[in-house]
Amino acid sequence: MLLFGTAGIPVSTTNRNTETGIKRVKELGLGCMEMEFVRSVYLKKEKASHINKIAKQEKVMLTVHAPYFINLNSTEPEKLSASKQRILNSARIGAIAGVKSVTFHPAYYMGKSSQEVYQKVKEALLEITEILRSEEVKIDIRPETTGKGSQFGTLNEIISLSQEIPGVKLCIDFSHLYARNTGKWNSYTEFMEILNTVETGLGSSALKDMHLHVSGIEYTPKGERRHLVAQNSENKFNYMELMYALRDKEVEGFLICESPNLEEDALLFQKIYEERGG
Repeated sequence: MLLFGTAGIPVSTTNRNTETGIKRVKELGLGCMEMEFVRSVYLKKEKASHINKIAKQEKVMLTVHAPYFINLNSTEPEKLSASKQRILNSARIGAIAGVKSVTFHPAYYMGKSSQEVYQKVKEALLEITEILRSEEVKIDIRPETTGKGSQFGTLNEIISLSQEIPGVKLCIDFSHLYARNTGKWNSYTEFMEILNTVETGLGSSALKDMHLHVSGIEYTPKGERRHLVAQNSENKFNYMELMYALRDKEVEGFLICESPNLEEDALLFQKIYEERGG
């Protein structure tokens, strides 16, 4: 099953907090919610345990987006260490909250080659996953495909990390791939090509265990500029054909909507997806 949900608390939630957000997701008929740790890992252990109980009670699955302030290619030891800690703390608290998957933007190239940055990111993720295993923290670590050419995170880079490092899986942001490639990868055929590339690289089981991000998006020659509402006339991302491809390929996991109108687009994506199978 592919579950649809929001990147954060739904906009229509009253008395906004994580618990009421989970309940609102259930009321809307959605299946998951991503907790946004993008500024900081704001949950404490006791609160995370409570959220775990609420999510199980409401039958809503949770994911986490780790802080934006991560660069596993930093040349400054303090910043590199802080980046690793942000991923580790997101995973630790997420696991207590019952989260299945934590994603993050892994690095910037900073003038270095893809191969050089890949090695640094790989070394950092090997260290992170080893620490989590030693602590018996069970959660998927998922570097995300990124939206700008200055950021490490092409589809092939993320697939390669998933091949090489136990405990690392991929998060595909289809809108990022579209923006990063300035309008390419935006048709049913190209979406199927992406999914087939994942299947070839990681096996058919990977398609049954996906963490996806989708939104309307605007881009410049440098890549991602801003997220848009899917039906905004400025949005040219072909979300309808993406839903068709996901349904036809029988993809399962989580699809997190990052559009500004969170739940409205999540419900739109879910409706298109379900009607494809009708």
